[in-house]
Amino acid sequence: QVQLVESGGGLVQAGGSLRLSCAASIRIFRLNAMGWYRQAPGKQRELVALITGGDSANYADSVKGRFTISTDNAKNTVYLQMNSLKSEDTAVYYCNANHYGLDYWGKGTLVTVSS
Repeated sequence: QVQLVESGGGLVQAGGSLRLSCAASIRIFRLNAMGWYRQAPGKQRELVALITGGDSANYADSVKGRFTISTDNAKNTVYLQMNSLKSEDTAVYYCNANHYGLDYWGKGTLVTVSS
């Protein structure tokens, strides 16, 4: 069982920045992968960024060059640095962890970008 707790969401103006954090209940080096997903109103949940063992990161095309995923093993935390935010980035952002083939989710944190 893996518990994930997100933080860092909020209201920001377009062009601004936010950093999301996700604290895991276990040592994150034990996880197969960690990632951030988002779900906008009326839309399906989509992958934003994923980081796997060896710190290999993948991003959705819509956020490449603006968002950066990173980890801090000492704090068992994964971050999502979001720069140059756009109104279309408005969504609930969920942290995800894959452990022995099972997916675990946080409760989500709301990011609202005002234009």
